[in-house]
Amino acid sequence: MYRQVIKPLLDILTATLLFLILLPVFLLVTVFLALSLGGNPFFFQRRPGKNERIFTILKFRTMNNQRDQYGELLADEKRLTPVGRFIRTTSLDEIPQLLNVVIGNMSLVGPRPLLPEYLALYSEAQKKRHSVKPGITGWAQVKGRNAISWKTKLNLDIWYCEHISFWLDLKILFLTVVKVFKREGINADGQVTTEPFNGTN
Repeated sequence: MYRQVIKPLLDILTATLLFLILLPVFLLVTVFLALSLGGNPFFFQRRPGKNERIFTILKFRTMNNQRDQYGELLADEKRLTPVGRFIRTTSLDEIPQLLNVVIGNMSLVGPRPLLPEYLALYSEAQKKRHSVKPGITGWAQVKGRNAISWKTKLNLDIWYCEHISFWLDLKILFLTVVKVFKREGINADGQVTTEPFNGTN
């Protein structure tokens, strides 16, 4: 009952309310990023959702598109702007995903939507993470976010899918707020972005 009816309804109602409350912040971040990046402040990317159906995720863009003399994009740490770094460390870049929740592509709580190219790398057990809608935050995020290994992260996703409940979601949301204020687990040591998943790490 909770998974099929109550959770989707709470997602839409809560995401709509949160977006309206955060609308002034959304507009302010949009303007600052547009000025600092000199262009589009939004980041669109195709991601697999429930049952591996592909959808377009919406986030704030935190890196510029600067390239080297050969036309290749510079390393992530060189493209991450000071404003973008602040937006990322405070998790403000996730605000636009509330619109994904309202549309129905995502949930407030669930396994984070990863890249389509990872689908072929998952084990049968790891594929269970796509049995539910992906979330803005999840069990793996409050247990270490990007500072833990891929194996641990995916195992935590599987555990969540097998134990979904109202109280677990409430706990995850509470712990997410704590993590955001403490700015914990944003990246692994020495990295500004997450190391790509290769099926073994």
